Amino acid sequence: MRILVSGSTGFLGTALIDVLGREGHTIVRLVRPGTGNREVSGAPAKTVRWDPVGGQFDAATAEGADALVHLAGASIADGRWNAARKNLLRASRIEATRHLIGALSKLKQPPRVIVASSAIGYYGDRGDETLTESSAPGNDFLAGLCREWESESARGTEFGARVVMLRCGIILAAHGGALPRMALPLKMGAGGRLGDGQQWMSWLTLAEAVGIFRFALTNSGLAGPTNAVSPNPVQNGEFTRILAKTLHRPALFPAPAFALRLALGEMADALLLVSQRVKPSKLEQSGYRFAQPELPAALAEVFGKQI
Repeated sequence: MRILVSGSTGFLGTALIDVLGREGHTIVRLVRPGTGNREVSGAPAKTVRWDPVGGQFDAATAEGADALVHLAGASIADGRWNAARKNLLRASRIEATRHLIGALSKLKQPPRVIVASSAIGYYGDRGDETLTESSAPGNDFLAGLCREWESESARGTEFGARVVMLRCGIILAAHGGALPRMALPLKMGAGGRLGDGQQWMSWLTLAEAVGIFRFALTNSGLAGPTNAVSPNPVQNGEFTRILAKTLHRPALFPAPAFALRLALGEMADALLLVSQRVKPSKLEQSGYRFAQPELPAALAEVFGKQI
């Protein structure tokens, strides 16, 4: 396939395009001004210049792509959520996606498949409720962001594309994402559960995330919102215990909820104290087979060469 990829320099994008490149697919990176090229499986990737702010899109180079993998979006954890940061999070997802889908709709041959990133933040804080793709959205900032983001991605159906919005859980990798920040206090002997530790965490490894994106690209029966999480969520206290055991460190110092809120503001409730017990119902019904469904084995694999 000839695959357009946005957000290709992030830790998920980097892992995904390397795997797709090794499989023989042609990778065409959507690059914004100031973004350099990189090697993809031993060969320079093709590029499409894309500037959603300036309204520019290299349609000639994008023409003829079979699929789009849309990963672009500013990190939700890099900076306190003040008004300016929220505007950036919205612009980098909602407005950028609106521009991209609009540009693709004008091609003579738009992509037949769109696999777009979303997040389980769609559901908000739901306690012990088991959440599937049919569950209602939450009502906080992150839920609203995801809802509008998915709505813009879904516009690809207007030009006949099969659109899959992958609601990703916490992606576990030793070199990026949230896990290194979770592991650091434990490695220093000063870590523990977050708040009361009862909140549910829905997770998947980076390798699993790559596998799910690949599956979504090729499985014609999969469409619409799809939960990209392990089938076995765990509560934060259990997650912390397993992570500490994997790192051969104690977990003796809980982080009180009030301290997290004081340090991080709204982000603490949205990212650390939120409870989301999410099930990958559509993936399981579509026949996807999880490589690492259990947290102990998953963390052992992630940290295997570093412990």
